[in-house]
Formats: sequence, structure tokens, C-alpha cells
Amino acid sequence: MENIYDILTLLKCSKPKAVLATIIEVEGSSYRKEGTSMLLLENGEKAGVLSAGCLEEDLFQRAADFFGTSKSATFTFNMKSEDDLLWGTGAGCNGIIHVLVQGIDEKLRKHLLTLGEFLKHGKTVTVVKKITHDLRVSHYLFISEDEYVFGEWEGAVSPNVKKLMLYGKEKSGVAFFNEHASYVYVHCFYPKPRLLLFGGGEDAIPLARLAAQTGFSVTVTDWRRSYCHREAFPLADELIVSFPHEVINKMTIQPKDFVVILTHNFQRDQEILSLLGKKQLQYVGLLGSANRTKRLFEGREVPPYIYSPVGLSIGAEGPEEIAVSIVAQLVQQQRLAVRESRTSA
Repeated sequence: MENIYDILTLLKCSKPKAVLATIIEVEGSSYRKEGTSMLLLENGEKAGVLSAGCLEEDLFQRAADFFGTSKSATFTFNMKSEDDLLWGTGAGCNGIIHVLVQGIDEKLRKHLLTLGEFLKHGKTVTVVKKITHDLRVSHYLFISEDEYVFGEWEGAVSPNVKKLMLYGKEKSGVAFFNEHASYVYVHCFYPKPRLLLFGGGEDAIPLARLAAQTGFSVTVTDWRRSYCHREAFPLADELIVSFPHEVINKMTIQPKDFVVILTHNFQRDQEILSLLGKKQLQYVGLLGSANRTKRLFEGREVPPYIYSPVGLSIGAEGPEEIAVSIVAQLVQQQRLAVRESRTSA
């Protein structure tokens, strides 16, 4: 999912000078799409990827002049060229990629860290960058979903641009705005989707790990302390040792949250479903067969947001493979939710 979190983590704890590289336009096919970013540090460290290793080394060389400055430029990588196997079909790509490189000065660093705080608190943030005729950034602006504005922007923001920032764009990329007589690059940053796991058994361990590595904020809860501890779930954002009714009544559960129930206890599962029935949720996955789910609902209609058996049907066996099938379904549903939110705005 969004690699901005790895970028912001490295930026926050690093002292070396840094450069932000972003794919702003793709012609044809590429490994990553518009909106993908990468952080390059002067000491060689990096966060995020723009390709399958095809252009990163060359990009680092080009970025040398940008460290410690506020300069920017756009570089074009023609992956269709057959002159060199690294850049041609031997690289497995068949597109032209336009990468915007920005030196991170103190102002931009401050604004990127502010972006991180909004994402941390569950707020969606959109960035607009005004692109000059020579493909540099002249101004940029961030706006949160609750209309907090920050950045470096001269003059008024046109109503059309502000509307685009507030209600999103179906696809990240560059568009021309007559009001500003220039192109602007637009990208929407989404907070990490939250995954709440009820049950901390052996099958929850690889699920929590893979979900966290895929970009979810993971909370694991179990009423048994021996099942819910940091050694088993090192990547979880939160561990809660408590009974289901205590967790659900105290937590602020949002409609866009994801839940997977895997307590292996029929009565506990029924209790959790009953408590969650009062909430609006994006996704609830139930471990077990469809017949077991029918028994859990005692003949009542199963809501459409209940996924049972949980996970995509890939013939998964064992905790690791089941975790792969579940996380694949979580990513699928998250992508659909983002797409629907954009088109309905």
C-alpha cells in the first residue's frame, strides 16, 4: 500500500540531507504507478521503491545536486528503449516514467512531518504541486479532509483545485488548470487502514505480521494474556488483553475499519458478532466454514460485509497460506473502498 509511512519514518529519524522522488506520470506500463514515492538520503539510505531496481541507481546519481536544497526537476526514464537490456524489454517494463525529484529543505521536511501527524490521526490529506513549464515545482500545498491547509503557495487557490483536493481524484497524476495557467500534480494520501484481530492464536501470528507489512495498522485483542503478547506480535500497533465486550464498548470503531474474528470459540464469536452488529464496518472476516457462520447467526440473514470463509479462495492450507489469502482479500477490499470513495465524491 502507501509507502509514505516508510518514507516519513526514515525522514523523521534521519539527519542526512534527503531527496523525495515521485512518479508523476506513466506512459504505457510500469512496475509502479503515479503517486509512488521514494526517499533518498545523501548517505545512501532509502525508503520506498519506484521500480524493480531498474532506475534507482541512476536516479540516485541524478539526485546528487538536490541534497540540502529546495531545487526540483523532472527526469524521464524510457523503459521501452532496447539499446540496453537494463532499460529495455530485459527489465520487464514497457513504459515511459516521469519522476519528479525534490530536494527536502527544512520547510518541506516540516510539512512532510505534519502530513505524517494527520495520517497518524486517521485523516486523509491531499497534496497539490504546481508544475512550471520546465517541469519544476514552483509551489505546493497540503489540505486535510477537515480543511487544514499547510505548505508553500503564493496567491489564492482556485475553487476547482480546492475542490479536487477536498474530494479527491480517481487517479494520481498531472492535470492542467486554466485558472493557474499551469499543470498541477495531485495525489491523495490515505491513513493506514486499521485491522482489528479478535483472537491471538497461532493462525493470528502470521496474519498480523503480513497485514502490518502490507500497510495495515494492526490491533490484536484476546482475553487470554498468554495469547496476546509482544513476543508473538512484534509488528502490531496495539495489543489489548480484554474480553470482547470490554474492547468493543471502549474502542472507537470506524466504518472503514477491518475486522477478522479467529478466536476458535463459538460462543465468543457469537458475542463479538452481536456486539459488532451495532457498528458500521467495512469488512468482517470469519474463520470457519459457511455452515458455521449460518449457525453463528442462528438463521438470521448474514450481512453483506461478512466474509466467510474468510480470505480469497486459493486452496490455502496452514496458518501462513491462510494469512496470505486473508491479506489478499483485505487489500482487494481496501482498493475497492478507496475507488468507491473517489468516484462518489
